[in-house]
Amino acid sequence: MRISAVPYTLCLSVFVAYANSASANDAIDLQIGGAAVIAPKYEGSKDYEVRGFPILAPAGSATGDDGVVQVRGVDDFRWRAINFNGFEAGPLAGYRFSRDESDGDRLDGLGDIDGGIVVGAYAAYNFNFMKPFVSYHYAVTGDDTGGLLRFGAETRVPVTSAIAITAVAGATYADSNYTDAYFGISAEQSTNSVAGLSQFDADAGIKDVYFNLSTAIPLTEVWSLKLAGRYSHLLGDAADSPIVETESQFSGVVGLTYRFSVDR
Repeated sequence: MRISAVPYTLCLSVFVAYANSASANDAIDLQIGGAAVIAPKYEGSKDYEVRGFPILAPAGSATGDDGVVQVRGVDDFRWRAINFNGFEAGPLAGYRFSRDESDGDRLDGLGDIDGGIVVGAYAAYNFNFMKPFVSYHYAVTGDDTGGLLRFGAETRVPVTSAIAITAVAGATYADSNYTDAYFGISAEQSTNSVAGLSQFDADAGIKDVYFNLSTAIPLTEVWSLKLAGRYSHLLGDAADSPIVETESQFSGVVGLTYRFSVDR
C-alpha cells in the first residue's frame, strides 16, 4: 500500500487559510484521521492498488456539505471565497499522482510521469436541490501534464437526520498536454516499448464521464466514518490509447476521522 503525505500537506494548507479567515473569537472545529483509497494503478489499468493518506481538515469539509472548505477529491480542495445569492466560487489546490513504468506491463519502456501540485479555481450555483459546477485543475509542479476542466452537478439526499448522501455526475475535458502525457505514445516511447506499442497521438477532448457517491456516518459524537465510491468511463482518444486495458474505472474510499475543537 502506498502512503502519501501530500494530501496531508494540502489539508494543512487549506486549514491554515480557513483559520486565518475566521474571527479571532471563533473556535475551529477540526477532524483528524486517515483514509484508504483503492483505485486503478493508472488511468486505463485493469489492476488495482490501495493508497493510504492521513486527514487533517476543518470538520465537515469532506462530507459533501457547503462549508467554507470543501473536499471533492485529492486534486480538488476548494476554498469558498465568494458566496452570494446561491453563487459560489474560489480557488482550489490538490495533487496529481505520478505514473510509473512498473504500474503495468503496457507501460514498460514508456518512462515515468512525475506527479505534482495542482492549482485552479471553481464556480458553482446552488439551487438547493442541485448544484451545477465547473472547476479547472492545472499541474504547476512535476512533469508538464497540463490541465483538466470538470463540469457537472451534485445533489445531497438526506437519509436520516444525521446522514446524507452526496451524488455527483459530470464529465472531464483534458487538454493536449494531459492526453499526451497520460495516453499518448511518442515515436521514442514506441521504440522503447517492451510491449511493442505503436505510436499514438492523443488529442484534447472529453476524456471521461463519471458518477460518484459519498457520505459521512457519525459513529459517536466525535468519530465519523467516511465512505465514497466512483465510476468513470474513458472516452475518445483516452479510451482508444494502446495503454488502456479497460475503459471502466472504479475507485473507493474508506476513512475514519476524529472531531475536536481548538479555541483561538
